[in-house]
Amino acid sequence: MNTITHFSRFYHKMGSITHLATFCRESRFREKLFILLSTHNCCACSSACLQHLHTCIAKNTLSEAYQRQGYPHEALALLHEMQQTDVQPDHFTFATVLPACTKMGAVKEGMNIHQSIIEGGFLSDAVVANALMDMYTKCGSIAKARELFNKMPQKNMVSWNTILAGYAQSGDLDEATRVFKEMPRRDTVSWTSMIAAYAHNGLAENALNTFKQMQLAGVKTDSTTFVSILPASAKIGDFEQGMNIHQRIIESGFSSEVVVASALIDMYAKCGSIRRAREMFEKMPQRNLFSWTAMIAGYAQNGIFEEALETFIQMKMAGLKPDSTTFSSVLPACAKMGALKQGMDIHRNIIQSGLLSDVLVASALVDMYAKCGSIHKARHLFNEVSKQDTVLWNAMISGYAMHGYGKDALKLFELMKQAGIYPDHVTFVGILFATSHAGLVDKGCKYFNDMSDPYCIMPTMDHYVCMVDLIGRAGYLEKAFNFIIKMPIQPAVILWMCLLGACKLHKDIRLGLFTATLVFELDPKNAAPYVLLSDIYAKGDRWDDVQKIRKLIKDKDIKKIPGCSWIEVHKSVHAFCAGDRSHPQTREIYAELEKLSLAMKAGGYFPDSRHVLNDVEEEEGEMFLCHHSEKLAIAFGLLNTSPGTTIRVVKNLRVCIDCHTATKFISKVVAREIIVRDANRFHHFTHGQCSCGDYW
Repeated sequence: MNTITHFSRFYHKMGSITHLATFCRESRFREKLFILLSTHNCCACSSACLQHLHTCIAKNTLSEAYQRQGYPHEALALLHEMQQTDVQPDHFTFATVLPACTKMGAVKEGMNIHQSIIEGGFLSDAVVANALMDMYTKCGSIAKARELFNKMPQKNMVSWNTILAGYAQSGDLDEATRVFKEMPRRDTVSWTSMIAAYAHNGLAENALNTFKQMQLAGVKTDSTTFVSILPASAKIGDFEQGMNIHQRIIESGFSSEVVVASALIDMYAKCGSIRRAREMFEKMPQRNLFSWTAMIAGYAQNGIFEEALETFIQMKMAGLKPDSTTFSSVLPACAKMGALKQGMDIHRNIIQSGLLSDVLVASALVDMYAKCGSIHKARHLFNEVSKQDTVLWNAMISGYAMHGYGKDALKLFELMKQAGIYPDHVTFVGILFATSHAGLVDKGCKYFNDMSDPYCIMPTMDHYVCMVDLIGRAGYLEKAFNFIIKMPIQPAVILWMCLLGACKLHKDIRLGLFTATLVFELDPKNAAPYVLLSDIYAKGDRWDDVQKIRKLIKDKDIKKIPGCSWIEVHKSVHAFCAGDRSHPQTREIYAELEKLSLAMKAGGYFPDSRHVLNDVEEEEGEMFLCHHSEKLAIAFGLLNTSPGTTIRVVKNLRVCIDCHTATKFISKVVAREIIVRDANRFHHFTHGQCSCGDYW
């Protein structure tokens, strides 16, 4: 392919010759090129002047234009053409074409160019050597980059920064720190590389300390510095530190830059200030994909799931195409609300975008289907993903665990090991959770021991919680208590709450009172232990003690978390709280509940008002139970879907005993499958039975 053909192709892609001059404005040959081109019309592709461009300078200029405008293959093709003709590449040719190898990850091609550089005697040129080092570091060959660095007769600032960035990007913080300390001087790029390295590897405190040292050293910060340090504040949830950095950004004049504003949105959202995040978002004169995605993720992370979905829709209406991060941010919102239909719409968008092969997106989809109650669709999708990693396997194992399919989860874990996928701490949380809800005590204990040997994974609080739940749920309350006492780390409140839940399940008043008293001291404003202890007393017919608990709650002004349930009907999510009368169909919903109540009582159901923590008469207690949030959601679903349709409800709290019993009766009365996801797990109700076997 000759130069004229290359230029013709470039004109076709870029639009015109004058555009080429603009794109190449940073080239040191731009003046010569512009003089040549400015004397001819844009259609002069075949004119005589192009014959004069058959030189190294012209090819270098065109190569740079190709590379800068995202056509690395053409840039390499041009180099090959030069090597096959009388036009010899120079140092600028190699410095221009090496970034093309970097963009393509073509390390073998880069190594061939390296050999040509040696043969041409250009390795001593610092610009060429730096470009070669950059190619090796970004293509993952840090050892070759270091070898080059060590042999360089003269190292400039770019050389030091390139090798530093290479170690930082590869996660080798020890070498990065060593290079940073050895540098004869450090500029903005050097400091920013170290800050980004610490932040990217989860060492937020180190990143923040390095940022402070940079300020004390009087080194100027740029937008990249701020974009690198803001995630560190977000990581530790340091709102005050984030505010200080924001003030520095304003003083430095970078607050209007889209990438900085987007990082601020992300920081505020992760620090729990969704209001400030939204303010930043609203003030942005221009928004890019990252800023929209940060806002979507912020809403999802802060439990504002409806807004997350609405913002996703607005982003698409604004003409932006979601990427893998966007999809991975919005799918958890569907999962949390049980918005299966909307999740399926997003699944179709993913297929259209060609991102279904992205393992991060596939994992989010599997998780969404599992949490929306469609475990079989989750498994079908899991089987279709060709490239599987630990995150994907974890999503499927956790999905089985949530649905109470403990044996399926364990079988999948064995397949995971056979596939050569190494489990991590999240895998074992899923496995232990699965054994707990399936009552597989011996297997759970075995897997817990396997964590340290052979997998060398140190148990975290999540694993200890699963073990206490496993042992206590099985009725070994003293063993569960001793397990907590002997733990090598300080027990968290949630551990004692797990034990208290087991005491309620097995009606152990003595240990329940002891455990509840501990939680009262550790977390005095938490209503949950009062509710559990009251239930324990009620099961033991100790009604005077139930009254005392009610009085304590009232006297201490302890606020209970209101029960809330969500149901998706015709792609719209409807929310209900206990006793809710704000819905437009309230009259029809309560009439449906009354009709269901009569039918259930005829079938042998009677409301169990022993666990109602309100100072009310028996009849009022029954009425209160009938108006729990999941019952309102179920009634709404029955009114607005056709017979035979599965009802799917998501609840923020653990389903109470009465609602669990009532839903079994409803499933039989209406001949429908009802799937309820509570704070602990899934319950599949069919023909008057629940998948949990009343073991939840």
